Amino acid sequence: MNRRDSLLAVVMAVVWGVNFPVIDWGMGRVPPLMFAAIRFVVVSLPALWLVPRPDAPWRTVVAVGSTMSVGQFAFLYASLHAGLPPGVAAIVLQAQVVLTIAIAAVVLRERPSPRQVAGVALGAVGLVVVALGRDHGVGIAAVVLCLLAALSWATGNVVVRATKVPGGLPLTVWSATVVPVPLILLCALLDGPGAIARGAREFGWHAALSTLYTAGCSTLVGYAILTTLLGRNRPSSVVPWILLVPPVAVLATWGLLGQRPGPAELAGGAVLVTGAVVATRAGVPVPETPVVTGGR
Repeated sequence: MNRRDSLLAVVMAVVWGVNFPVIDWGMGRVPPLMFAAIRFVVVSLPALWLVPRPDAPWRTVVAVGSTMSVGQFAFLYASLHAGLPPGVAAIVLQAQVVLTIAIAAVVLRERPSPRQVAGVALGAVGLVVVALGRDHGVGIAAVVLCLLAALSWATGNVVVRATKVPGGLPLTVWSATVVPVPLILLCALLDGPGAIARGAREFGWHAALSTLYTAGCSTLVGYAILTTLLGRNRPSSVVPWILLVPPVAVLATWGLLGQRPGPAELAGGAVLVTGAVVATRAGVPVPETPVVTGGR
């Protein structure tokens, strides 16, 4: 990658890293599933008129949207609502790398290399350290919810790989249309029929600014940069830059929200991210679309 593309990759990582504390800052008392649904309404409605439909059947678009978007973001927003610090959430979400390898090995019969196995083992150790060393105010349920978000993301990775659908911004935008209705229905089912009206009353300027950032900067701008980079460089040159997202998220959470992760969380996160680096460098299958997710 040349210097210009390297700078774009850093911008992308910063935009996605800041995304985590911005979500937490804006959510407030808005039900998490409703808050995620509103984000994807803002993403999908204007962009559908500007972004061409991906070259993929609708069943594939729905499958990708159900895993990478509905599953990932429902669990991620719920984990933040349950008290998981945004910086720690960004770390735990990187478990998607090792989970992708594990799922692909079972579903697609892709035999992992020794380095990938080592990366998975390191990632698993890091997750255990994060879970056991979490702050006493953070319940294990919040960690599990974020891990389920990573599992949903990893499942979407495998769906994209199995179907060989072209990734990039079109698939990201069009799969976003799958999100709002299921999340609103889940919100009404889990939080009660009055949750939607209550969320609308609580949706103040914090929530509005957060939604504009997550939908406009994180999703549209972030994926536009990613698509541009992948169009000019090999994926193996682009993907490692995404591993800057967790440390950026930790620093942004500390600076913007004053939430400092504990020593065990930092140590476990370092081991987890190291495992992701080892697995990625070993050639983990990473489609163009799945990045960020997450909380991106």
